[in-house]
Amino acid sequence: MESLRELFKIGKGPSSSHTMGPERAARIIKKRFGEDAEYVVDLYGSLSMTGKGHLTDYIIHETLGENCQVNFCEETLPFHPNGMVFHIYQDGELKDDITAYSVGGGSIIWEGEDDFSMSRKNVYREKNLKEILETLDRNAYSFYDYVMEHENALFVDYLYEILDTMFDSVERGLKREGTIPGKLQLPRVAKQMYTQAINLPAGSERETLILSSYAYAVAEENASGQTIVTAPTCGSSGVLPAILYYCYKQLNVEKPRLIKALAVAGVFGNVIKNNASISGADAGCQAEIGSACAMGAALYAWILGLNNSLIEYAAEMGLEHNLGLTCDPVGGYVQIPCIERNGYAALRAIDCAIYAKNLGYVRKNKVSFDAVVNVMKNTGHDLNKAYKETSLGGLALEFDL
Repeated sequence: MESLRELFKIGKGPSSSHTMGPERAARIIKKRFGEDAEYVVDLYGSLSMTGKGHLTDYIIHETLGENCQVNFCEETLPFHPNGMVFHIYQDGELKDDITAYSVGGGSIIWEGEDDFSMSRKNVYREKNLKEILETLDRNAYSFYDYVMEHENALFVDYLYEILDTMFDSVERGLKREGTIPGKLQLPRVAKQMYTQAINLPAGSERETLILSSYAYAVAEENASGQTIVTAPTCGSSGVLPAILYYCYKQLNVEKPRLIKALAVAGVFGNVIKNNASISGADAGCQAEIGSACAMGAALYAWILGLNNSLIEYAAEMGLEHNLGLTCDPVGGYVQIPCIERNGYAALRAIDCAIYAKNLGYVRKNKVSFDAVVNVMKNTGHDLNKAYKETSLGGLALEFDL
Protein backbone atom coordinates (compact mmCIF):
# COMPACT_ATOMS: atom_id res chain seq x y z
CA MET A 1 0.00 0.00 0.00
CA GLU A 2 1.09 3.57 -0.66
CA SER A 3 2.11 6.22 1.84
CA LEU A 4 -0.65 8.00 3.72
CA ARG A 5 0.57 11.13 1.95
CA GLU A 6 -1.29 9.77 -1.07
CA LEU A 7 -4.48 9.51 1.01
CA PHE A 8 -4.40 12.87 2.80
CA LYS A 9 -3.84 15.57 0.18
CA ILE A 10 -4.25 19.32 0.44
CA GLY A 11 -6.08 20.89 -2.48
CA LYS A 12 -9.10 22.82 -3.67
CA GLY A 13 -12.61 21.42 -3.93
CA PRO A 14 -15.19 20.58 -4.92
CA SER A 15 -14.11 17.08 -5.99
CA SER A 16 -10.93 15.08 -5.59
CA SER A 17 -11.77 12.85 -8.55
CA HIS A 18 -13.38 15.48 -10.80
CA THR A 19 -11.31 18.56 -9.90
CA MET A 20 -8.06 17.67 -8.15
CA GLY A 21 -7.34 14.57 -10.27
CA PRO A 22 -7.88 16.22 -13.67
CA GLU A 23 -5.89 19.25 -12.53
CA ARG A 24 -3.03 17.00 -11.50
CA ALA A 25 -3.11 15.12 -14.80
CA ALA A 26 -3.26 18.34 -16.84
CA ARG A 27 -0.35 19.80 -14.90
CA ILE A 28 1.81 16.77 -15.69
CA ILE A 29 0.81 16.87 -19.36
CA LYS A 30 1.62 20.58 -19.59
CA LYS A 31 4.99 20.08 -17.91
CA ARG A 32 5.93 17.58 -20.58
CA PHE A 33 4.59 19.32 -23.70
CA GLY A 34 4.86 22.98 -22.70
CA GLU A 35 2.99 26.25 -23.07
CA ASP A 36 3.03 26.34 -26.88
CA ALA A 37 1.25 23.04 -27.44
CA GLU A 38 -2.46 22.90 -28.20
CA TYR A 39 -4.63 20.52 -26.21
CA VAL A 40 -7.93 18.79 -26.82
CA VAL A 41 -9.23 16.92 -23.78
CA ASP A 42 -12.05 14.37 -24.05
CA LEU A 43 -13.88 13.59 -20.81
CA TYR A 44 -15.67 10.25 -20.43
CA GLY A 45 -18.12 8.59 -18.07
CA SER A 46 -18.74 10.36 -14.78
CA LEU A 47 -16.24 13.10 -15.67
CA SER A 48 -18.42 13.92 -18.65
CA MET A 49 -21.84 13.57 -17.01
CA THR A 50 -21.12 15.62 -13.87
CA GLY A 51 -18.06 17.54 -15.02
CA LYS A 52 -19.84 20.88 -15.31
CA GLY A 53 -21.10 20.82 -11.73
CA HIS A 54 -17.74 19.60 -10.48
CA LEU A 55 -15.80 22.28 -12.43
CA THR A 56 -13.81 19.68 -14.36
CA ASP A 57 -13.73 21.64 -17.60
CA TYR A 58 -12.96 24.86 -15.72
CA ILE A 59 -9.94 23.45 -13.90
CA ILE A 60 -8.53 21.86 -17.07
CA HIS A 61 -8.84 25.17 -18.92
CA GLU A 62 -7.21 26.97 -16.00
CA THR A 63 -4.31 24.51 -15.99
CA LEU A 64 -3.64 24.09 -19.71
CA GLY A 65 -4.39 27.67 -20.76
CA GLU A 66 -6.15 29.25 -23.72
CA ASN A 67 -4.94 26.67 -26.25
CA CYS A 68 -7.27 24.06 -24.80
CA GLN A 69 -10.60 22.57 -25.84
CA VAL A 70 -12.62 20.29 -23.56
CA ASN A 71 -15.19 17.85 -24.96
CA PHE A 72 -17.84 15.91 -23.03
CA CYS A 73 -18.24 12.39 -24.45
CA GLU A 74 -21.13 10.00 -23.83
CA GLU A 75 -19.05 6.83 -23.64
CA THR A 76 -17.30 5.34 -20.61
CA LEU A 77 -13.75 4.03 -20.92
CA PRO A 78 -13.27 0.42 -19.79
CA PHE A 79 -10.78 0.77 -16.94
CA HIS A 80 -12.57 3.35 -14.75
CA PRO A 81 -15.61 5.68 -15.01
CA ASN A 82 -13.40 8.76 -14.58
CA GLY A 83 -11.49 8.58 -17.85
CA MET A 84 -9.94 11.40 -19.90
CA VAL A 85 -7.92 11.47 -23.09
CA PHE A 86 -5.43 14.25 -23.80
CA HIS A 87 -4.76 14.95 -27.49
CA ILE A 88 -1.60 17.02 -27.89
CA TYR A 89 -0.97 19.08 -31.01
CA GLN A 90 2.11 21.08 -32.01
CA ASP A 91 2.07 23.26 -35.14
CA GLY A 92 -1.27 21.73 -36.07
CA GLU A 93 0.10 18.19 -36.02
CA LEU A 94 -1.06 15.53 -33.56
CA LYS A 95 1.92 14.56 -31.40
CA ASP A 96 0.38 12.21 -28.86
CA ASP A 97 -2.81 10.76 -27.37
CA ILE A 98 -2.57 10.06 -23.65
CA THR A 99 -5.26 8.43 -21.49
CA ALA A 100 -5.52 9.03 -17.75
CA TYR A 101 -7.95 7.89 -15.05
CA SER A 102 -8.86 9.85 -11.94
CA VAL A 103 -9.41 7.01 -9.48
CA GLY A 104 -10.40 8.94 -6.36
CA GLY A 105 -8.73 11.07 -3.72
CA GLY A 106 -6.91 13.08 -6.38
CA SER A 107 -4.89 10.06 -7.54
CA ILE A 108 -4.18 9.44 -11.23
CA ILE A 109 -3.42 6.23 -13.12
CA TRP A 110 -1.99 6.50 -16.63
CA GLU A 111 -2.79 4.01 -19.36
CA GLY A 112 0.37 2.25 -20.44
CA GLU A 113 3.89 2.61 -19.08
CA ASP A 114 4.85 6.08 -20.30
CA ASP A 115 8.16 7.49 -19.19
CA PHE A 116 6.44 10.27 -17.25
CA SER A 117 3.91 7.97 -15.58
CA MET A 118 3.45 8.64 -11.88
CA SER A 119 5.10 5.91 -9.84
CA ARG A 120 2.89 4.23 -7.26
CA LYS A 121 5.44 3.39 -4.62
CA ASN A 122 4.27 0.99 -1.95
CA VAL A 123 5.65 1.64 1.52
CA TYR A 124 3.45 -0.84 3.40
CA ARG A 125 4.06 -4.56 2.80
CA GLU A 126 0.72 -5.66 4.18
CA LYS A 127 -2.21 -5.76 1.78
CA ASN A 128 -5.23 -5.85 4.10
CA LEU A 129 -6.21 -5.32 7.72
CA LYS A 130 -5.83 -9.00 8.65
CA GLU A 131 -2.15 -8.86 7.70
CA ILE A 132 -1.74 -5.54 9.52
CA LEU A 133 -3.30 -6.92 12.71
CA GLU A 134 -1.01 -9.95 12.56
CA THR A 135 1.98 -7.59 12.31
CA LEU A 136 0.69 -5.57 15.27
CA ASP A 137 0.25 -8.70 17.40
CA ARG A 138 3.65 -10.08 16.44
CA ASN A 139 5.45 -6.85 17.37
CA ALA A 140 3.16 -5.65 20.17
CA TYR A 141 2.48 -2.52 18.10
CA SER A 142 -0.32 -0.01 18.08
CA PHE A 143 -1.69 1.22 14.75
CA TYR A 144 0.32 4.41 15.21
CA ASP A 145 3.53 2.43 15.82
CA TYR A 146 2.84 0.59 12.59
CA VAL A 147 2.47 3.80 10.59
CA MET A 148 5.60 5.38 12.01
CA GLU A 149 7.72 2.34 11.21
CA HIS A 150 6.84 2.67 7.52
CA GLU A 151 6.58 6.42 6.84
CA ASN A 152 9.66 8.67 6.60
CA ALA A 153 11.08 10.95 9.28
CA LEU A 154 9.17 14.00 8.04
CA PHE A 155 5.77 12.35 8.22
CA VAL A 156 4.82 13.76 11.61
CA ASP A 157 5.44 17.26 10.27
CA TYR A 158 3.22 16.40 7.31
CA LEU A 159 0.43 15.25 9.65
CA TYR A 160 0.64 18.55 11.53
CA GLU A 161 0.28 20.37 8.20
CA ILE A 162 -2.75 18.23 7.40
CA LEU A 163 -4.29 18.85 10.82
CA ASP A 164 -3.71 22.60 10.64
CA THR A 165 -5.26 22.74 7.15
CA MET A 166 -8.27 20.79 8.40
CA PHE A 167 -8.71 23.15 11.35
CA ASP A 168 -8.33 26.17 9.10
CA SER A 169 -11.09 24.87 6.82
CA VAL A 170 -13.40 24.44 9.81
CA GLU A 171 -12.71 27.92 11.12
CA ARG A 172 -13.09 29.57 7.71
CA GLY A 173 -16.35 27.77 7.09
CA LEU A 174 -17.79 28.81 10.45
CA LYS A 175 -17.25 32.48 9.59
CA ARG A 176 -18.64 32.56 6.06
CA GLU A 177 -22.16 33.48 5.06
CA GLY A 178 -23.92 33.79 1.72
CA THR A 179 -24.66 31.32 -1.06
CA ILE A 180 -22.58 28.41 -2.34
CA PRO A 181 -21.67 28.87 -6.04
CA GLY A 182 -23.80 27.03 -8.58
CA LYS A 183 -27.33 26.79 -9.91
CA LEU A 184 -28.71 25.33 -6.69
CA GLN A 185 -28.17 28.65 -4.89
CA LEU A 186 -27.77 26.74 -1.64
CA PRO A 187 -27.30 29.00 1.42
CA ARG A 188 -24.42 28.35 3.79
CA VAL A 189 -25.71 27.25 7.19
CA ALA A 190 -22.62 26.23 9.20
CA LYS A 191 -22.27 29.59 10.94
CA GLN A 192 -25.95 29.72 11.84
CA MET A 193 -25.91 26.12 13.04
CA TYR A 194 -22.93 26.80 15.29
CA THR A 195 -24.53 29.96 16.71
CA GLN A 196 -27.70 28.02 17.48
CA ALA A 197 -25.69 25.26 19.13
CA ILE A 198 -23.68 27.39 21.54
CA ASN A 199 -26.85 29.12 22.72
CA LEU A 200 -28.44 25.82 23.71
CA PRO A 201 -28.14 24.39 27.23
CA ALA A 202 -25.61 21.62 27.75
CA GLY A 203 -26.83 18.31 26.40
CA SER A 204 -26.88 15.94 23.47
CA GLU A 205 -28.68 18.33 21.08
CA ARG A 206 -26.05 21.01 21.67
CA GLU A 207 -23.18 18.59 21.08
CA THR A 208 -24.83 17.15 17.97
CA LEU A 209 -25.23 20.59 16.40
CA ILE A 210 -21.69 21.68 17.32
CA LEU A 211 -20.13 18.60 15.71
CA SER A 212 -22.42 18.91 12.69
CA SER A 213 -21.58 22.59 12.23
CA TYR A 214 -17.89 21.69 11.98
CA ALA A 215 -18.62 19.10 9.27
CA TYR A 216 -20.92 21.49 7.41
CA ALA A 217 -18.27 24.25 7.59
CA VAL A 218 -15.69 22.14 5.74
CA ALA A 219 -18.19 20.63 3.29
CA GLU A 220 -19.44 24.12 2.40
CA GLU A 221 -15.88 25.31 1.88
CA ASN A 222 -15.24 22.33 -0.37
CA ALA A 223 -18.41 22.97 -2.38
CA SER A 224 -17.21 26.55 -2.88
CA GLY A 225 -13.87 25.43 -4.34
CA GLN A 226 -11.81 26.36 -1.30
CA THR A 227 -8.79 24.57 0.19
CA ILE A 228 -9.52 21.36 2.08
CA VAL A 229 -7.91 17.97 2.78
CA THR A 230 -8.99 14.79 1.02
CA ALA A 231 -10.04 12.51 3.86
CA PRO A 232 -10.21 10.35 1.88
CA THR A 233 -11.93 12.50 -0.79
CA CYS A 234 -13.16 16.06 -1.27
CA GLY A 235 -16.79 14.96 -1.14
CA SER A 236 -16.23 13.46 2.31
CA SER A 237 -13.70 16.04 3.48
CA GLY A 238 -15.82 17.33 6.38
CA VAL A 239 -16.04 14.14 8.44
CA LEU A 240 -12.56 13.76 9.92
CA PRO A 241 -11.93 17.50 10.47
CA ALA A 242 -15.23 17.76 12.34
CA ILE A 243 -14.32 14.95 14.73
CA LEU A 244 -10.76 16.18 15.22
CA TYR A 245 -11.85 19.79 15.82
CA TYR A 246 -14.56 18.61 18.22
CA CYS A 247 -11.99 16.61 20.19
CA TYR A 248 -9.68 19.63 20.25
CA LYS A 249 -12.23 22.27 21.19
CA GLN A 250 -14.86 20.42 23.21
CA LEU A 251 -12.83 17.55 24.70
CA ASN A 252 -9.49 19.39 25.11
CA VAL A 253 -7.50 16.67 23.34
CA GLU A 254 -4.05 18.03 22.51
CA LYS A 255 -2.66 18.07 18.99
CA PRO A 256 0.06 15.39 19.48
CA ARG A 257 -2.66 12.89 20.36
CA LEU A 258 -4.84 14.04 17.47
CA ILE A 259 -1.93 13.49 15.10
CA LYS A 260 -1.72 9.87 16.19
CA ALA A 261 -5.48 9.44 15.78
CA LEU A 262 -5.26 10.88 12.27
CA ALA A 263 -2.57 8.36 11.36
CA VAL A 264 -4.73 5.52 12.70
CA ALA A 265 -7.65 6.70 10.56
CA GLY A 266 -5.33 6.70 7.57
CA VAL A 267 -4.55 2.99 7.98
CA PHE A 268 -8.22 2.11 7.48
CA GLY A 269 -8.62 4.50 4.57
CA ASN A 270 -5.56 2.96 2.93
CA VAL A 271 -6.96 -0.55 3.27
CA ILE A 272 -10.21 0.53 1.61
CA LYS A 273 -8.35 2.34 -1.17
CA ASN A 274 -6.09 -0.66 -1.79
CA ASN A 275 -8.77 -3.36 -1.75
CA ALA A 276 -11.92 -1.61 -2.97
CA SER A 277 -12.35 2.04 -3.94
CA ILE A 278 -12.67 5.56 -2.54
CA SER A 279 -14.24 6.84 -5.77
CA GLY A 280 -17.95 7.68 -5.88
CA ALA A 281 -17.92 7.22 -9.65
CA ASP A 282 -16.57 3.71 -9.19
CA ALA A 283 -18.49 2.44 -6.15
CA GLY A 284 -21.08 5.02 -5.10
CA CYS A 285 -21.04 7.24 -2.02
CA GLN A 286 -20.33 4.23 0.20
CA ALA A 287 -16.78 4.57 -1.12
CA GLU A 288 -16.55 8.21 -0.01
CA ILE A 289 -18.81 8.88 2.98
CA GLY A 290 -18.69 5.22 4.04
CA SER A 291 -14.90 5.25 4.00
CA ALA A 292 -14.76 8.56 5.87
CA CYS A 293 -17.19 7.24 8.49
CA ALA A 294 -15.04 4.14 9.00
CA MET A 295 -11.91 6.28 9.29
CA GLY A 296 -13.64 8.64 11.71
CA ALA A 297 -14.82 5.72 13.84
CA ALA A 298 -11.27 4.36 14.06
CA LEU A 299 -10.00 7.85 14.89
CA TYR A 300 -12.44 8.35 17.75
CA ALA A 301 -11.92 4.80 19.01
CA TRP A 302 -8.21 5.64 19.31
CA ILE A 303 -9.09 8.80 21.24
CA LEU A 304 -11.18 6.66 23.60
CA GLY A 305 -8.13 4.46 24.22
CA LEU A 306 -9.59 1.27 22.73
CA ASN A 307 -7.38 -1.66 21.79
CA ASN A 308 -6.58 -2.69 18.22
CA SER A 309 -9.44 -5.19 17.99
CA LEU A 310 -12.03 -2.68 19.16
CA ILE A 311 -10.69 -0.01 16.82
CA GLU A 312 -11.27 -2.48 13.98
CA TYR A 313 -14.78 -3.12 15.33
CA ALA A 314 -15.60 0.60 15.28
CA ALA A 315 -14.27 1.06 11.73
CA GLU A 316 -16.08 -2.05 10.51
CA MET A 317 -19.41 -0.67 11.74
CA GLY A 318 -18.70 2.68 10.14
CA LEU A 319 -18.32 1.08 6.72
CA GLU A 320 -20.86 -1.72 7.13
CA HIS A 321 -23.77 0.58 7.82
CA ASN A 322 -23.05 2.74 4.79
CA LEU A 323 -23.07 -0.22 2.37
CA GLY A 324 -25.07 0.55 -0.74
CA LEU A 325 -25.03 4.32 -0.23
CA THR A 326 -25.61 5.88 -3.64
CA CYS A 327 -23.80 8.84 -5.20
CA ASP A 328 -26.51 10.96 -6.83
CA PRO A 329 -25.38 14.61 -6.67
CA VAL A 330 -28.08 17.04 -7.69
CA GLY A 331 -26.97 18.93 -10.78
CA GLY A 332 -23.53 17.36 -10.48
CA TYR A 333 -22.72 19.70 -7.58
CA VAL A 334 -21.07 18.46 -4.38
CA GLN A 335 -23.88 20.02 -2.35
CA ILE A 336 -27.09 17.98 -2.17
CA PRO A 337 -26.95 15.45 -0.52
CA CYS A 338 -23.19 15.64 0.02
CA ILE A 339 -22.93 18.43 2.62
CA GLU A 340 -25.60 16.97 4.90
CA ARG A 341 -24.01 13.52 4.62
CA ASN A 342 -20.73 14.85 6.03
CA GLY A 343 -22.47 15.96 9.21
CA TYR A 344 -24.41 12.73 9.48
CA ALA A 345 -21.30 10.58 8.96
CA ALA A 346 -19.35 12.46 11.64
CA LEU A 347 -22.11 11.76 14.15
CA ARG A 348 -22.33 8.09 13.16
CA ALA A 349 -18.56 7.66 13.38
CA ILE A 350 -18.58 8.69 17.02
CA ASP A 351 -21.56 6.39 17.66
CA CYS A 352 -19.63 3.48 16.14
CA ALA A 353 -16.68 4.05 18.47
CA ILE A 354 -19.02 4.22 21.49
CA TYR A 355 -20.73 1.00 20.38
CA ALA A 356 -17.35 -0.71 20.08
CA LYS A 357 -16.31 0.51 23.52
CA ASN A 358 -19.45 -0.75 25.23
CA LEU A 359 -20.30 -3.85 23.19
CA GLY A 360 -16.89 -5.13 22.19
CA TYR A 361 -16.04 -6.44 25.63
CA VAL A 362 -19.39 -8.25 25.87
CA ARG A 363 -19.45 -9.96 22.49
CA LYS A 364 -16.66 -10.45 19.99
CA ASN A 365 -17.48 -8.96 16.62
CA LYS A 366 -18.00 -11.68 14.03
CA VAL A 367 -17.63 -9.45 10.95
CA SER A 368 -14.10 -8.45 9.94
CA PHE A 369 -13.21 -5.10 8.44
CA ASP A 370 -11.71 -6.84 5.41
CA ALA A 371 -14.98 -8.70 4.81
CA VAL A 372 -16.95 -5.45 4.72
CA VAL A 373 -14.39 -3.85 2.40
CA ASN A 374 -14.84 -6.77 0.02
CA VAL A 375 -18.64 -6.49 0.24
CA MET A 376 -18.40 -2.75 -0.44
CA LYS A 377 -16.32 -3.45 -3.54
CA ASN A 378 -18.82 -6.01 -4.83
CA THR A 379 -21.77 -3.79 -4.00
CA GLY A 380 -20.15 -0.94 -5.89
CA HIS A 381 -19.70 -3.12 -8.95
CA ASP A 382 -23.36 -4.17 -8.78
CA LEU A 383 -24.73 -0.63 -8.43
CA ASN A 384 -26.45 0.75 -11.49
CA LYS A 385 -24.36 3.51 -13.06
CA ALA A 386 -27.21 5.96 -12.40
CA TYR A 387 -26.18 5.85 -8.75
CA LYS A 388 -22.45 6.29 -9.27
CA GLU A 389 -21.83 10.03 -9.66
CA THR A 390 -23.60 10.39 -12.96
CA SER A 391 -26.63 12.41 -11.77
CA LEU A 392 -28.82 10.03 -13.80
CA GLY A 393 -30.80 8.67 -10.85
CA GLY A 394 -31.85 9.10 -7.24
CA LEU A 395 -32.12 12.60 -5.81
CA ALA A 396 -30.60 14.07 -8.96
CA LEU A 397 -33.84 13.33 -10.85
CA GLU A 398 -36.02 15.15 -8.32
CA PHE A 399 -34.73 18.60 -9.26
CA ASP A 400 -35.31 20.45 -12.52
CA LEU A 401 -32.35 22.78 -12.97
